[in-house]
Amino acid sequence: MAIKIKKLSIKNENEYSEILKRAKGDISDALDIVIPILKDVEQNGDAAIRRYTEKFDKIPVSNFKFHTKDLEANIPENWKVALEKAKSNIRQFHAAQLKTKTEVMVNGNRLGIKYTPVESVAVYAPGGKALYPSSVLMGAIPAKIAGVKNISLITPPASDGGLNPVLLYAAQIAGVDTIYTIGGAQGIAGLAYGTETITKSEFIVGPGNRYVTAAKSYLAGIGQIGIESPAGPSEVLIIADKTANPKWVACDMLSQAEHGEDSVAILTTDSYELAQEVDIELKKALTERPKRREMKERAIDDNSYILVFPNIDECIDFSNLYAPEHLEIITQNYESDFEKIIHAGSVFLGPYSPVAMGDYISGTNHVLPTAGGSRIYSSLGVDTFLKRVTYQEIRRESLIELYPFVKTLSEVEGLDEEHGTSVYLRTL
Repeated sequence: MAIKIKKLSIKNENEYSEILKRAKGDISDALDIVIPILKDVEQNGDAAIRRYTEKFDKIPVSNFKFHTKDLEANIPENWKVALEKAKSNIRQFHAAQLKTKTEVMVNGNRLGIKYTPVESVAVYAPGGKALYPSSVLMGAIPAKIAGVKNISLITPPASDGGLNPVLLYAAQIAGVDTIYTIGGAQGIAGLAYGTETITKSEFIVGPGNRYVTAAKSYLAGIGQIGIESPAGPSEVLIIADKTANPKWVACDMLSQAEHGEDSVAILTTDSYELAQEVDIELKKALTERPKRREMKERAIDDNSYILVFPNIDECIDFSNLYAPEHLEIITQNYESDFEKIIHAGSVFLGPYSPVAMGDYISGTNHVLPTAGGSRIYSSLGVDTFLKRVTYQEIRRESLIELYPFVKTLSEVEGLDEEHGTSVYLRTL
């Protein structure tokens, strides 16, 4: 394993422009595969769902719909305790995000905003390399707080064709009503269009592979479903100075690499000594903790960097250009450094705040924008599932006062005959 160490200056964009172009979750080639699947499921429903599941998951499918209240999750007690603690913290943090009706008087008129939840939400929990009961909690709990009436979970079938009990337990405590053991683009299509077995969902959240991402992005693009944001490979950027513990920094980078070969871990620092020490610790850690070693090595070798800038301010400037999914700030002055951050999915402040805390237990959401998406998207939250409904009550006195302006503006737009008249008639 050999991570790339580069000395850079923020003034020389050509030195780091390729790093900013990291994997954007390019789904163009995946769409060629995904779109026919989506159309097939739209037209043929359950039959297409079963056919693709047998083709891709190599599992014959009969029943793939389960109601959480009808099942019992047999998992170790300490797993239950950990999931319940995570639920409590996630709920407490997200409950603070709930919005209430707001009103303001403008020119004598009562204007306001009320918030209404989407009717139905589906949470996608990946299968494959790892199980993610935490993603079930992260997706379903904010939806429940927002007031979503129907919450479902969709996840690839277990090796025996059934439902993994830890995902079931997470779904039960998070407020999920229905579980579908279907994965991939065919599962997303089933939720988007509805089938004989699957109830149509208006909104789909949660991470998945590139085919799931392609399906979500395409269906959102044609207005068939809502999604939280387009997703690419998971990533962390760390801003650290000489006070940082190199062993901890290396472990944080590898915890990101542990997600998959396409994951990205970047350390930015003003200390070349720290850069060298982290390089050494990365190599040691892979020997000491060999689980998923090949995956972690690929992510570190192919996608990750240690970038040495002249000072921490330039590290911050680079971070704002990169707009990372996860950002750790491990500097002596991390509070003041954080004030300069404008683009990041979720930020972890100080030496005792590894990303894993946010992934599991602190209470913030781990469903985050990737690949620079934090420049325009936010983390999943209660407001993801709320729609703003504006309203107004116009007073007659104000209508009379404002009519001349309506008359002028409607004439400018050529709509005075009806727009203007609809106000004028009320002044008589």
